Amino acid sequence: MRTSRVGLLPWMLSLGLCHCLLAWSSPPDLAPHSFGIIYHVSGVLSLPYAEVREPFEAWVDLAGGRSRIQYYHGQVVTYQFSHERPFGVGYKVTPETTAAGENVRRCFRVNGTKAHPIRVQSVLPNLEGFQVVGHEHLGGQKCSVLQNETHWGLRRNVYTLWLAGGPPGLRLPVRYAVRGFSRLLGSHYDKYQLDYSNFSQHYSPEDVFSLPDRVPCGGVPSPEVKHHMQVNPMWDFVAREEDRAHRLFEHFRHRHGRRYGDAAELEHRRRNFLHNLRFIDSHNRANRPFRLAPNHLTDRTPGELAALRGRLRSSRPNHGQPFPHEQLANVALPESLDWRLYGAVTPVKDQAVCGSCWSFATTGTLEGALFLKTGELVPLSQQMLIDCSWDVGNFGCDGGLEWQAFDWIQGHGGLASADSYGPYEGQNGVCHSNTSTAAIRIVGYVNVPPANPTALKLALLRHGPVAVNVDASPRSFAFYANGIYYEPQCGHKLEQLNHAVLLVGYGVLQGQAFWLLKNSWSPLWGNSGYMLLAMKDNDCGVTTAATYPILE
Repeated sequence: MRTSRVGLLPWMLSLGLCHCLLAWSSPPDLAPHSFGIIYHVSGVLSLPYAEVREPFEAWVDLAGGRSRIQYYHGQVVTYQFSHERPFGVGYKVTPETTAAGENVRRCFRVNGTKAHPIRVQSVLPNLEGFQVVGHEHLGGQKCSVLQNETHWGLRRNVYTLWLAGGPPGLRLPVRYAVRGFSRLLGSHYDKYQLDYSNFSQHYSPEDVFSLPDRVPCGGVPSPEVKHHMQVNPMWDFVAREEDRAHRLFEHFRHRHGRRYGDAAELEHRRRNFLHNLRFIDSHNRANRPFRLAPNHLTDRTPGELAALRGRLRSSRPNHGQPFPHEQLANVALPESLDWRLYGAVTPVKDQAVCGSCWSFATTGTLEGALFLKTGELVPLSQQMLIDCSWDVGNFGCDGGLEWQAFDWIQGHGGLASADSYGPYEGQNGVCHSNTSTAAIRIVGYVNVPPANPTALKLALLRHGPVAVNVDASPRSFAFYANGIYYEPQCGHKLEQLNHAVLLVGYGVLQGQAFWLLKNSWSPLWGNSGYMLLAMKDNDCGVTTAATYPILE
């Protein structure tokens, strides 16, 4: 039987079309190590919820049991050697500033255990379980899109990988993205991606896995879970297992006695902790001049952190006296000053969940001035200012201004001590100033000229600790631990200031001038409640709005 050529043509065309479609949609090799047993790749880790874009570079030798991953162009370098017996060894080489202010390289070693062995770390996902779901262009390249999905209780994670064509038999990784959705919260709880470049299945030189010479390696001074994260942070982003930060969250809850209302709040706080911890760790890998650390605020949202910043804007007239330039013209300034050493500063306090920073800055400068006058350090009442100074434009736990507090103190016969008025409550209360006795009276206050560090130093020297205002909105401010804080994201204009602190000194460290600030977020924040803030560029606006009182 003969078949018409015309009849064959559509069939042949459809067969050819099907063949092309199958060729286009056929998945790449999905073996666990389909990227090769040896490779080198660069990339950027993006964590939008943590406001991080972190460059990395990796060398991986699966056959030899070795991997090296470095972050921020080699600021921090990690090594994972699974071939070292019995359970592998991890190393982290990082910059460190000594107590003497010297910058050195340190090496930390972590030995694997039977429960937590050190394995070679890939920066590319294991392709087991991935399926081709489509094709699209990304970054100017035609890509196959592969996807996988996992479920952890009420959390669902979707993993997506974009692969572009390369040399024969090789697929090039372009992007790996993870989206996590919580049915309990009804929202995404996680989102990050790795963008790859310069992938190759060879590298040089061979000594890329050699540890640096003359850098001895010691143990890591941190909990077991944390030090495994420090020597291999990439694991949490490509392992497709529950993030190790969740275990650290349990340590956090235990240390700070956290008790949450229900499962939804627990999940919400866990998510906040995860993203804040990622931000902290990424910042520290960048080797900036100051360090961050988890603290009692690590489970807070950005909105909750903002509530601690209680400086208000005001259209009320400021009755501050002019700065006495002439009287201080010939005063010689010391190179450094720290009023804590003279006993003029009370212990660091905690304003709690209340935007009352302005009341602590006000009482701090008053306490110092009273000490200089009488030689006695008397803790004064923040609660009295929170309860009573509404008529001058303050709003208790919803914010206020120091100079408005001075107006109230001057107009209402003074301010009581904390013992006389009653303890700080961290919330608005009923004013009972008529039942307490004034411990201090003032006749006015002085506005230090803005953006004038010399005038601020003179005010500090002659009148004691000074109330100042800063922009504390950068995320790094909330988790500051030590070093000289310099944050280009900080504002310095009057309208950008949002938090009141107490200036208690200044100095120079390694040739860099700094202001010494006392915060009111408890001794768990910063360096036992204090911060060294760079004088450079009026960072965070510390010289923009400073005031001090004139005692009666």
